[in-house]
Amino acid sequence: MVFLPHEKDSVIILFRRLPWSSRPFNVLELTTLNKTINIVLMVALTITMVSLGCTMEPSKIKRHIMKPKGVAIAALCQYGVMPLTAFCLAKAFRLSDIRAVVVLICGCCPGGSLSNILALALQGDMNLSIVMTCCSTVLALGMMPLLLYLYCQGFPNLHGFVPFVDIIISLAMILIPCGAGIIFNYYRPQYAQIFKKVSISLSVLTITIVVIGIISIVGIGGSILTVLAPPLMVTGALMPFTGYTFGYIISTLFRLTHPERRTVAMETGCQNVQLCSTILKVAFPPEMIGPLFLFPLTFGALQLIEALVLIVLFRCHQRFRTNRPMTKVIRTKFHNISVVVAVLRNHCLTM
Repeated sequence: MVFLPHEKDSVIILFRRLPWSSRPFNVLELTTLNKTINIVLMVALTITMVSLGCTMEPSKIKRHIMKPKGVAIAALCQYGVMPLTAFCLAKAFRLSDIRAVVVLICGCCPGGSLSNILALALQGDMNLSIVMTCCSTVLALGMMPLLLYLYCQGFPNLHGFVPFVDIIISLAMILIPCGAGIIFNYYRPQYAQIFKKVSISLSVLTITIVVIGIISIVGIGGSILTVLAPPLMVTGALMPFTGYTFGYIISTLFRLTHPERRTVAMETGCQNVQLCSTILKVAFPPEMIGPLFLFPLTFGALQLIEALVLIVLFRCHQRFRTNRPMTKVIRTKFHNISVVVAVLRNHCLTM
């Protein structure tokens, strides 16, 4: 890595030419780019967390606290399957230190509000989905630093590399808009309906991906292909798929209902990509993280595509099941008609 002279209001750090990049990577020639990306991420995350808080109701929380089986299993899957999957994939593909940190942080993040939309599309348990998203966000304040510390032990060069204090501060800050949403929903429920629209979360996620993608392409050019390197793309595709699969299997082993199984699967595989990108952008200096803060957005696109495939398959299965009884009835009616016709024919022949 070659360091060029610093300017007054900009950081110019030139990385070596990457084999898949058309030119050397200039992390930030203008601090305006860095500030713009930070603002977009923070605004998107704030809207998402306020929306999440507005969906929470004390009665729902109390009901699931009294019967915590579903929430406990979902939390076990969220903080058991995904971090372990991220660690194994980082080891399997022999990712560099900074790439391994990015993948681990993404794997240790709590679930996002996108899982609520996907659970709704899969006819899951919406109360469980909303409560679990909120609980996993609160648990992340302790679980995420702990899991990062444990799994970073598997990478000798990462000792002292991860800024745990900055990550904890970032996690604590996201609880403020979430709490504000809960209070807003309690005192002004009629206005909180605006934030309860599930389309808001999906729109925020889509706009975030598009805006940051455009800004990054304009600002760092061909070096954005760093995020599209084959090992990272395969990792980003396998992580949500593994989460969906093992989330459903584990919840089946604990004999949850079918709607709860589908909900746990979505909660396990879906990560809060806005939170992950914000942590990477805020906790790490730009010269260290480079364009890799875009990996969570790539992960988010892949987890959405895979979830849509599962939704289509589920809908086809549902339609096939609903059509089977009708087919059976039609066949039975045709059989009865043929029997009646045969009886009448025999009766006519005997006359």
